[in-house]
Amino acid sequence: MDGPVGAHAPGAVESEPVAEARAGLDAGFTSREIVRGLSFPLRIVWGPDGYLWLTERVGKRVVRVRPSDGQKTTAVTIDEAYQSGGQDGVLGLALHPDLLKGTGNDYVYVSYTYDVDPSSAVSRRTKIRRYAYNATTKTLESPVDIITGLPGSDDHNSARLLFGPDQKLYYTVGDQGNNQFNRKCLPVGAQDLPTATEVAAQDWSKYAGKILRLDLDGSIPGDNPQIAGVRSHVYSYGHRNPQGLTFLDTKLYAAEHGPKSDDELNLIQPGKNYGWPHVAGYQDSQAYTYDNWSASSPTPCSSLAWNDYTPPSSVPRQQESAWSHPDFTPPLVTFYTVPNGYNFKDPACGGNDYICWPTIAPSSLHTYAAAPGIPGWEGSLLMTTLKKGAVYRVKPSPAGGSVEGEAVVHFQTTNRYRDLALSPDGLTVYVITDSQGSTSGPTGGATSALSNPGAILEFKYTGAN
Repeated sequence: MDGPVGAHAPGAVESEPVAEARAGLDAGFTSREIVRGLSFPLRIVWGPDGYLWLTERVGKRVVRVRPSDGQKTTAVTIDEAYQSGGQDGVLGLALHPDLLKGTGNDYVYVSYTYDVDPSSAVSRRTKIRRYAYNATTKTLESPVDIITGLPGSDDHNSARLLFGPDQKLYYTVGDQGNNQFNRKCLPVGAQDLPTATEVAAQDWSKYAGKILRLDLDGSIPGDNPQIAGVRSHVYSYGHRNPQGLTFLDTKLYAAEHGPKSDDELNLIQPGKNYGWPHVAGYQDSQAYTYDNWSASSPTPCSSLAWNDYTPPSSVPRQQESAWSHPDFTPPLVTFYTVPNGYNFKDPACGGNDYICWPTIAPSSLHTYAAAPGIPGWEGSLLMTTLKKGAVYRVKPSPAGGSVEGEAVVHFQTTNRYRDLALSPDGLTVYVITDSQGSTSGPTGGATSALSNPGAILEFKYTGAN
């Protein structure tokens, strides 16, 4: 079943998101599990060879899966990748648009975290590496690092790697999970911009909380925006955890995780500031304050116990309305905006409060451009979610500055949806699921009993019923 859900336009505040207990298969679709037992799959792409290509974050592999029977082959295992049990490992994946077209550009790009110095305490960084695809052996070889030393963490790496229509690489870097949990004493750097000296020294440490734009050799494009007088790889900034990135025509959109509310769909414009950590969602001072744990005084942050609801009095708190920036750009829509006083400790979740927070945890974003394809889907954005186990469909306006109507939810199951790929004719949607974790699923409440852990699910359109 599918139906509208309550995404919120600017200025809209509801006491609670619209209920989404819509179990079952969408009318006009068949479904099946192609394969399961994947090692925390993170990204999936339809390849020109008719296979599904994906990264296994914990398995530290790029694999190819035949959709007809689920046969899996390993294209490359990246032993250098560092994986700790957090959100690190083998991450982003992008296939060169000319792969297997006879142009000599049989390249595959992969991002992963690594340990700068394995002989000492772990110091994670992220790199983007280019491989050549050997069509005879069906493997990736001849690795070339196009950029190294990007921020890396066990949390909020984001790691969406995308080819743009301008033949540039786009890459999302999250805020590294700073200012929360075991990283509470590390400041959020999403507003920090690189200096000319740092860029000249290839010091990319201020790239956390940014969307990057790179030439295919990893260099800085000459037409990248100058921000605060400096041209770098930074295309936009002020991001928390943008795990979804896609082009619809020439417009770039991103899906971003909020904190306890206000997941975002953003139209990304060069040089613009998307507000984090000063603003989550709209700048409305509703249900969010910037609690800067690293600046705790006189009690140092290291002496404090983490509290996600009521920080100690020594932690500075800032209302959204207290911050301003000339380049701040609000989201097109949020999932969801709630008022001050909202109860973030819903007893329905039995202590697993995160699942009942008014968010959906958007994990990817894709363009549906196929025509004729599935009726009504053309020109839509498809967003997978971790908490709702669903694909949300949102249709931007022709100008891209707003969305038309409400989001529609599809294919809801008791799983954590990580990413999706589309068949060339647009009639089949392939979804990868997390190997473990908590979700709500179609019945609401919290559960870690996933229906299809570490799997590829196929949803095929057969015609309206």
